[in-house]
Amino acid sequence: MLRLPILISAILLASLVAQAQNKSRPEPIPARKQFGFVLNAAPLKPHAIGFYTKGCLAGGVQLPVDGPAWQAMRLSRNRNWGHPMLVRYVKRLAMDAQKLDGWPGLLVGDLAQPRGGPMLSGHRSHQVGLDADIWLTPMPKRRLSYNEREQISATSMLASKTTLNHWVWSKAHVRLLKRAVSYSEVERIFVHPAIKKGLCDAAGDDKKWLAKIRPYWGHYYHFHVRIRCPAGSKDCRPQAPAPRSHKCGKDLKNWIALLNRPTAPPKPRTKKRKPRPPLTLAGLPKGCTRVLAVDRPPLLAATAPIQEIVLPRRRPRRSAQR
Repeated sequence: MLRLPILISAILLASLVAQAQNKSRPEPIPARKQFGFVLNAAPLKPHAIGFYTKGCLAGGVQLPVDGPAWQAMRLSRNRNWGHPMLVRYVKRLAMDAQKLDGWPGLLVGDLAQPRGGPMLSGHRSHQVGLDADIWLTPMPKRRLSYNEREQISATSMLASKTTLNHWVWSKAHVRLLKRAVSYSEVERIFVHPAIKKGLCDAAGDDKKWLAKIRPYWGHYYHFHVRIRCPAGSKDCRPQAPAPRSHKCGKDLKNWIALLNRPTAPPKPRTKKRKPRPPLTLAGLPKGCTRVLAVDRPPLLAATAPIQEIVLPRRRPRRSAQR
């Protein structure tokens, strides 16, 4: 008779020990923290690893904060890094648009973190150093202060959900976007559907250059440039080929119809959704482990997380999160 209580006690004790062991195991560190607090680039040959929405960057370079035809914004985020090919593209676009198209200069938003990877906040893409957000607000003639770069909001180009505000949108914006998409390394440019419609209307019969400019939600105060995988980045997964058509017809009408669709009231939730576990280093391409560990001591590289160094941050206004 005594054996059963002893057996039950042994099972309970084993269960408690197992629970204690599980609690003592550290939770995997989210990849956004592993990459988001690193202040310098990985000292490796330039290499984009993975896909635009899931990967990292080796050998990144920093876009200078100020240039003859650009100024970098939101400096506290430390996201003015990219593959050398992307940084060359931004500089070239800034200079060409100023010299050839009369654009005053670029205000440059987020490129990538020093080693790419998931970000602490904001973008799901921009992880391999091949994406850049460029404001549609012209650069002022003076150099902006640090505080201004943190607090100034980018200007919306919209008058409504589906129409442009022609007090701010101009032919100069059309010239800028036509210049931006003209370089061979460009894979896509994402803009708000109303901006795509404005470009289609302005292009007239010359619409071939619009094929790589695609409508997407939210891009009403900046445009998002995505360039192709660089030569030598064998672990970079390319974007699907661009459509051959300019997509100014039925495809664009469908986007506008979606914007005009009445918003349905939210359905009451009967059950709380279990939050997704955060993406960890194990969920990224294998090469990203080396990108993080390359300049850390061998012992610590395998066991310790990247030190969390908190940068001085100001909360950006909701209208200009990128």
